Amino acid sequence: MRIGELARRTGVPVPSIKYYTREGMLPPGERISPNQVQYAESHIRRLKLIRALTEVGGLSIAAAAEVLAGIDTPGSTPHGMLGTAQAAVSKVAAERGTDEMWERAEREVAELVRRHDWAVRPENPGWRTLVQVVVAYHELDQGELLGLLDRYAQAAGSLAAAELAAFDGVPSLDAQIEGAVLGTVLGDAAMAALRRIAQEDVSRRVQEGSQTG
Repeated sequence: MRIGELARRTGVPVPSIKYYTREGMLPPGERISPNQVQYAESHIRRLKLIRALTEVGGLSIAAAAEVLAGIDTPGSTPHGMLGTAQAAVSKVAAERGTDEMWERAEREVAELVRRHDWAVRPENPGWRTLVQVVVAYHELDQGELLGLLDRYAQAAGSLAAAELAAFDGVPSLDAQIEGAVLGTVLGDAAMAALRRIAQEDVSRRVQEGSQTG
């Protein structure tokens, strides 16, 4: 197919397709004449993946390019790509609070990890993010929210086990790698969306209960 048809079938404008190609995010098409390039069905799938990562998953172009480069690297594994995807979705902000607050939060996160018997290292992208959250909770005296972290951890552990088990029967390594990426990037978006939906439902039920009580 020509680039115009590729654009129509994917909803991605021609200039964006050319940009993704220049950035190495989209493999170039096959040049069949000096002025004509042919694209395949694989280009459609790659553009859908790019849109999913950026438009739904919220990744920047730079982060999406890094994830895609990992997918394309020979020898990539689902476990390795899980780390790459985690790094892409983890927001790293400047350290806040005093050194003492940061050290306290580090200890609390380490203790949380120990309580749940997780074999992870402080280098995990989520670790630093969680430390930042704990520091912010302490700064704002949100002890009630700190008390919820074990509940979050229980839900996260159960969900992570289910996500990885979902790929047990996937025979293709490429499909496993793509699944690890999408499960991380879009899984974050899905959980955030479901949480907002659930919050509205619970809040409405609480409000209705208080009005009838």
